[in-house]
Order: sequence, then C-alpha cells, then structure tokens
Amino acid sequence: MLEIKNLHARIEEDKKEILKGINLTIPTGEVHAIMGPNGSGKSTLAYILAGRDDYEVTEGDILWNGESILEMNPEERAIAGVFLAFQYPMEIPGVAGLTFLRTAVNAVRKKRGKEEFTTPEFLKVVKGRAASLKINMEMLKRPVNVGFSGGEKKRSEILQMAMLEPTLCVLDETDSGLDIDALRIVADGVNALRGPDRAMCVITHYQRLLEYIVPDKVHVLAHGKIQKTGGKELAHELEKSGYAEFEAA
Repeated sequence: MLEIKNLHARIEEDKKEILKGINLTIPTGEVHAIMGPNGSGKSTLAYILAGRDDYEVTEGDILWNGESILEMNPEERAIAGVFLAFQYPMEIPGVAGLTFLRTAVNAVRKKRGKEEFTTPEFLKVVKGRAASLKINMEMLKRPVNVGFSGGEKKRSEILQMAMLEPTLCVLDETDSGLDIDALRIVADGVNALRGPDRAMCVITHYQRLLEYIVPDKVHVLAHGKIQKTGGKELAHELEKSGYAEFEAA
C-alpha cells in the first residue's frame, strides 16, 4: 500500500513550494488516476515518489508497504519495487536496448535475492513480453530511445516495467504524444501488469487514457493538494466541465 501523508515539497533550487499537503492512499491491487490542470504538481509528485534529487520534501512522509521511502535513493526505491514511467523518456546513445534491459533486470533481481537471468533465459522472457507490445528484437538492438517515435519510446518503457516487475508503478502522462493505435498497445501492456500485489498511479490530463486503463479511483490534484476524489465517472465529469471549479481552490 502507498500512503502519502501531508506531503509538502518544493523545488530545491528556488525554494518554490509545489506540493502543499497531499494526503493519498493507494492500496495494492488498485489503479488510481491523478488528474489536474497544468502546474498543479502532478509530475512533481511522480518525481518525488521516484526519488529525484532536485526536489525537497519539507514536511510529511511517503510510506510504501509501511516503510518510509523518503531517505531511500532512487536505486533503493527501485529495489523496493518503485518504477516511474516518464512523460518524456530519456535517450541513452551508445547503449543497446537489450544490454540496458538485461543489466537493469539482473541488477534488481540480484538485490532482491533472486537468481540472475542467463542469456537464454533473459532472451526467452524479453521476446515474449516484447511481442505483446509490438516490439521486435531489431528495435531492442538499437540505442535506448534514440530515433524512436513517441509510441516506440512509450512501448519500450512499458517493456522495462514488465521486465523489472515493480510493485508500485507510477505512470507520468504515458498518453502524451501517442496516437490511438499506440495508446491501445501501451494500455494493453499496462493492463496486463495489473494484479493483487501491484499498485498503480496513473497521472494524466485527459480522460482518454482512462477509457483504456480503467481506474478504481480518480483524484483531482490542483494547487498542490488533492481537491476531490471519486470513482471512474469523475474522469468523465472532468472531460465535460474541465478544471474551472478548482481554479480558486
């Protein structure tokens, strides 16, 4: 279970406060969506969950399965099961996708006390999971995300998530830059990872993504706080009315 308690955070460089007392609980086995206008703090929340070091938590706590993760570095959080899918995935020139994946997966498996994959074992697993995301092996031989379309980048990132087997998945505007076909493929990949031992936090501006990844709950984040919580129907209401009612929150 993810428990965010009275979380206040600011940009470390200019001390600008962005999160102003977030309280949020996401039980394992559930998918929660966070929606809100630009500048509301959605991506900041995602970065802080992953441990990005240019943000400073000034108050509150983040518990994952009862343990505070605030003092953990990003590697320790990854080992604990936290995964962030970026809105704009980074390019890694000179590093082939297969090499990147195998190195990351075996590093996490080793830290979790599991046997590392041999090369044949790894290739068998990655081929099966890549095929479901319409990723061919030639694509994985290319440098990570270099020259990829928006859809290829997002599919590659969902493959990383599938291979690393996180228990807390944070998806920061995964629908950004995707056409309808790519959106369906990515959503199918995300839905395949839903399960009783995994929590998901899906961050998005628009209801469109939530037609394919149907959430258990929807939260509206505005002015650095959760302003409203409801069922999946709340996303439809926001699509019709927008965020006007939260402008003066």
